[in-house]
Amino acid sequence: MGESGNKSMVNAPVVNDLGQQIGFPVPDWTARPRPPRAPMDGRFVRIEMLDATQHATDLFAANAQDRENRIWTYLPYGPYDDANTYRDWVMSMAKSEDPLFHAIIDKATGKASGVASYLRIEPAVGVIEVGHINYAPSLQRTAAATEAMYLMMKRVFDELGYRRYEWKCDALNAPSQAAAGRLGFIYEGTFWQATIYKGRNRDTAWYSIIDKDWPKIRAVYEAWLAPDNFDPAGKPRQRLSNMMESALS
Repeated sequence: MGESGNKSMVNAPVVNDLGQQIGFPVPDWTARPRPPRAPMDGRFVRIEMLDATQHATDLFAANAQDRENRIWTYLPYGPYDDANTYRDWVMSMAKSEDPLFHAIIDKATGKASGVASYLRIEPAVGVIEVGHINYAPSLQRTAAATEAMYLMMKRVFDELGYRRYEWKCDALNAPSQAAAGRLGFIYEGTFWQATIYKGRNRDTAWYSIIDKDWPKIRAVYEAWLAPDNFDPAGKPRQRLSNMMESALS
């Protein structure tokens, strides 16, 4: 790891009989379940397992709204020139257990307009990552987009009892880094020359949410997503980023 984050130590170390500092005990820990395939249902979105028959056509059409293919720049695959090629990719990803791909259905249209996955799933230690996030232009910067991330977090912490939820991105992907902060993730550091994709270097920025911070973050989401936070035009009255900053400061 290269550059370290500015997050202070979250738990005080314990000193053993040899005078060495060690991690705090977790005596009652048991391995957590793997994420189920059951859907997640919210006010703005429904999240369900990615399926080529149900979702590929809608996703390809939604992604085609991005005529410059900006949504593919920081992903290790894509763009796809035709619907059949994209459908083949969806079929292959739908078979995967890790990453475990989900389709995001915008309830306003009833159509899939984004994907996201759980990956690097480690039930034994309670760590899981969210990634492969790809929102079509129609989903970006909407309440539905935010609610999708909230529902996936809620499953991880409230339903499954994981200890740590991770977000990683290319350190040059400024929109992804801004999204991580807005969504409540804390920057931990940058891993220099972490990988190579599409023939170029990637330095990877690491972010996380841990279980002890989740109750504060959940309360922010619930307040922001509440109907009274939206004006008659559907615009939020408060900025989520400001609310997160206040809650986590």
